[in-house]
Amino acid sequence: MEKAIKNFLSQESAGGILLMGAVVLAMIFANSPIAGLYEGLLSTEVQVRVGSLDIDKPLLLWINDGLMALFFLLIGLEVKRELLEGALSSRSKASLPTFAAVGGMVFPAAFYLIFNMSNPETQVGWAIPAATDIAFALGIMALLGNRVPVALKVFLLALAIIDDLGVIVIIALFYSAELSMVSLIVAGISIALMVGLNRKGVSSLIPYGLLGVILWIAVLKSGVHATLAGVIIAFCIPLRAKDGSSPSEHLEHSLHPWSTFLILPVFAFANAGLSLSGMTMASFVEPITIGIILGLVLGKPVGVLLMSWLAVKMKWAELPQGVTWGQIAPVAVMCGIGFTMSVFISSLAFETAPAAFGDYARLGILTGSLVAALIGYFWLDKVLPKQARK
Repeated sequence: MEKAIKNFLSQESAGGILLMGAVVLAMIFANSPIAGLYEGLLSTEVQVRVGSLDIDKPLLLWINDGLMALFFLLIGLEVKRELLEGALSSRSKASLPTFAAVGGMVFPAAFYLIFNMSNPETQVGWAIPAATDIAFALGIMALLGNRVPVALKVFLLALAIIDDLGVIVIIALFYSAELSMVSLIVAGISIALMVGLNRKGVSSLIPYGLLGVILWIAVLKSGVHATLAGVIIAFCIPLRAKDGSSPSEHLEHSLHPWSTFLILPVFAFANAGLSLSGMTMASFVEPITIGIILGLVLGKPVGVLLMSWLAVKMKWAELPQGVTWGQIAPVAVMCGIGFTMSVFISSLAFETAPAAFGDYARLGILTGSLVAALIGYFWLDKVLPKQARK
């Protein structure tokens, strides 16, 4: 288990650095003479048609609905493994990161709503600063090398996984469109068949994959966001087969490199291209922008620290061995790096809103995440031992 965690952290750290490069590249493209080419590429219509089944979307939505479904499949596999056998498999292990994650979602949302309470059109973005980007956060932490205690990395990992699970629930409950009963029935049948395969001990991934494609199409057409299909598929795949193998872990390990080095960088490149044309200092104090910035930079650490302290004070949880409050504090700040999930939620929240809302949201996400990364890095660097751990 310890080896699996170290491998996971290593890949996520590399992914965080690659994500940073994708963001920078997107910003260069969006603010250069080839900005039209960049926007034209993302708006290119891509159609798949088989008989009466017709899926016709711009490339950007294929990335957000298709590629990100694979990312959510990976998230679902990770959550399932951690719940059954890993860092969240017992009450003692899960208590502290659970309280921290809840605080880290509620407080940022409250900060955002303070600035947007009077406008129903912008209120829908309340969940944007509630997310933590695990790849970015671990990537920043990785820059400090072996000076960071493994227990502190595991705390951040567990917190971010619970955070991701919370975001999945939020998307399902609050960011779904009008529902199609026919598509939901097809989705329900697909799920029932996958559960049946699980109960019969079928370990081959092929039938799950075939039913998973049908489920994704049904969910896409149903009005529920298509990425949720990935999570459902993940929970249907067996963690342990009768012969002792793990179909779930096999798929997780196979997906990890694709997610780290292709899916998330492509998503970042497609969604982080914020044109600065027309942006002024006043843009930073727009309700959407300032709500997201303060939600990430202040709401996240306040929520994580306050709920963690309360949980320990009330003896509902305890600090990991070898970890101090002085180390938890900068990690709480790093939780304000919300890039991937925050951008994804903003694309759902403001999908039909004026384009300016999406621009203000991305400005807030990029600014807040950058500030949280810088403060968290330098603060953690100051409190950690100066020499690497053996």
